Amino acid sequence: MISYNPKIWLSYIFRLHKSDTFRYLFPFVLLVAIYSGVVAYLEIEYFKLKETSHIKNLSVIHTTLGFVISLLLAYRINSAYDRWWEGRKLWGALVNNSRNLAIKLSVILKDEKDLVYFRKLIPSYASILNKHLKDEETSMQLFEHVDLNLDHHKHRPNQIAKMLFQKINDLYVIHKISGDQLIILNSEIQSFTDICGACERIKNTPIPYSYSTFIKKFIFIFVLTLPYAYTFTLGYYVIPVVSFIFYVLASIELISEEIEEPFGYDDNDLPLTKITQNIKRHIEEIL
Repeated sequence: MISYNPKIWLSYIFRLHKSDTFRYLFPFVLLVAIYSGVVAYLEIEYFKLKETSHIKNLSVIHTTLGFVISLLLAYRINSAYDRWWEGRKLWGALVNNSRNLAIKLSVILKDEKDLVYFRKLIPSYASILNKHLKDEETSMQLFEHVDLNLDHHKHRPNQIAKMLFQKINDLYVIHKISGDQLIILNSEIQSFTDICGACERIKNTPIPYSYSTFIKKFIFIFVLTLPYAYTFTLGYYVIPVVSFIFYVLASIELISEEIEEPFGYDDNDLPLTKITQNIKRHIEEIL
């Protein structure tokens, strides 16, 4: 995720970052410009169509469809941002729940070995969940008093959650924690699994295929028919105008595609690695 100051306008307006959609869309914008130029030349110079031609009436249709496509794209980017923001709220909850679990354990437990165990294992859940959502492989991680030898063919975050609850249950069996304390700690560990499930729901449930493809086709047809309608009004200025319209519409769709899956490696995805590092630092401070 890119950190920036939203109050500095000029530096972002005139700077091209690698995450800018213009870099990706430039070849397509160029093709649209060439296409618009060809259409304008044919209508003005070759066929010498007059402004009274029925083709100019296409502008009325584009006016109506422009309103429709603006509504579709507004809904598209809002739904994508909702997924991005929900992912951020879930990882914020993971930060808070990890702290709460560590705070309670720091008060309840007195044995340093037990504290060391949870000091290593609680941050490991966030780290493994990060790799799980990004489909990364996790190597064997060995800590003092903690052996994270995970089975990669099974659900890795669940294995960490099971180890956490197993340790807490063992402490209950040997009477280091009471039954009431077991119930309190169990709710914190359960919240980890709830967060994992919600993140998997976002990751594994994309925007419906039909809706996504319809918008792309709509933008494609809308832009390709623009030069026919507005050549009479704009002349050869239709080339930059249509190219800019395509850039704006396609950019909204590209941004939506990027942020609707917030757990990847794109520049606008959530900074999960940084969040896991913060969790590790906070847990080590508390325990």
